[in-house]
Amino acid sequence: MTGAAAAEPAAAQGGWSFRAQIREWAPALAFFVGALAFWEVLVRTLGIKQFILPSPVAIGSSVVANLPELWQSASYTLVEILLGLAIGVIAGLLAGVVTAQYGAFRESILPFAIAANSIPIIAFAPIFNNWFGIDKQLSKAMIAAAICFFPVMINTVRGLTSASPAALELMRSLAASDAQIMRKVRIPAALPYIFTALRVATTLATIGAIIGEYFGAPKVSLGQYIVTYSSYLNFERSWAAIVFACVIGIGLYVAVVVAERIVAPWTIDRLQRAG
Repeated sequence: MTGAAAAEPAAAQGGWSFRAQIREWAPALAFFVGALAFWEVLVRTLGIKQFILPSPVAIGSSVVANLPELWQSASYTLVEILLGLAIGVIAGLLAGVVTAQYGAFRESILPFAIAANSIPIIAFAPIFNNWFGIDKQLSKAMIAAAICFFPVMINTVRGLTSASPAALELMRSLAASDAQIMRKVRIPAALPYIFTALRVATTLATIGAIIGEYFGAPKVSLGQYIVTYSSYLNFERSWAAIVFACVIGIGLYVAVVVAERIVAPWTIDRLQRAG
């Protein structure tokens, strides 16, 4: 009886959390549906030509009609995005850990990293294509990695150095090693910063890979799909490819959010209480 009574509040709390999440998403979903409806009505009412702005219905029909080609192009580009994310995130984490460990090095390198983060890395896309091969997926992955590197590095440094001084002093008083302090204090403190950087990195990697394809890539890539059909004034197919690009970016973002809820659920709870 006691176990059942204890289970009921937990279930009620879980149900309340789910309903609260639905209420949180409802305004955004309603706005999205309303925007699509307004877009469709606007195109039909004003008679806007498809080469200026296709209607959502036309774009959806193009997605259905060209699904195999779009799927193939999206799969090709997704490999570049994931490879770029892996390279950029791993390099950013390692650089952040090393930078956070040494105060003098951190004071000298962090301002440079912050300044470099404002450089339009995408302008180097032709150079990366020349270095790694214009028709190679690695060149687009390296563009995505370069864009992701600095946000991940900067946030990792900030997170690792944001640990509570009291917690650090307590660990030192207990004769904890640097590795133990890193594992038990610094890394948990840095996780909110790291996941924030990962959410940004998913979007940046998607943009970087696709824009990199604009400068040269096989026809099967999503960026070249957009460029090719835009040059043919077949903008329904170009917008259909853009829809797939959006789905990739949103899907990766959601994957990071889910991973954060699993790995560091306390960060989500803290944000909800703050909100």
